[in-house]
Amino acid sequence: MAFPLKVLGGLLLSPLFASCGGYPEIVNIPFSQGTESLNTPASEFHPEIGDRYVAFVSDRNGSQDVYLYDRRDRALISLPGLNALDEMAFDPTVSEDGRLIAFTKTREGRSDIYLYNRETRSLRNLTGNLSAQVRRPTISADGSTIAFEANPDGNWDILIYDRSGQPLDLPGT
Repeated sequence: MAFPLKVLGGLLLSPLFASCGGYPEIVNIPFSQGTESLNTPASEFHPEIGDRYVAFVSDRNGSQDVYLYDRRDRALISLPGLNALDEMAFDPTVSEDGRLIAFTKTREGRSDIYLYNRETRSLRNLTGNLSAQVRRPTISADGSTIAFEANPDGNWDILIYDRSGQPLDLPGT
């Protein structure tokens, strides 16, 4: 008698769960001793998911760099021109289509928010003219805007820029 109730309950609840965006899922990600997988013996941190992509920071190559993993193809994506040996990267965030990555980069004691475009392989400093410490960027799903924390007057505020590096004029600011 309990089995038919489970089936009936599952039939009734499945549309409800489907409208919630799906069940939590444990994904088995490969581990490698080299640098070809998401997980290695190196320190890996600041993961951020943008649909099928995972942006994260790792020191697997001896410097703190940004990496991008494609969950569908189960492979790292090459990011030419993004990382440099004399810089440290933090807090990567990726647009849903995986084309744009925003992150914090620190070099010679100064931190800035950068936007990397995978299609053009271009890297843009969004906060080069901002006299403040910056951190924790997040990018909109379509990549059109980047929000981040900044302390221009000593207090940490939220700033929102478009992807060309222009601050957005928001009501109340």
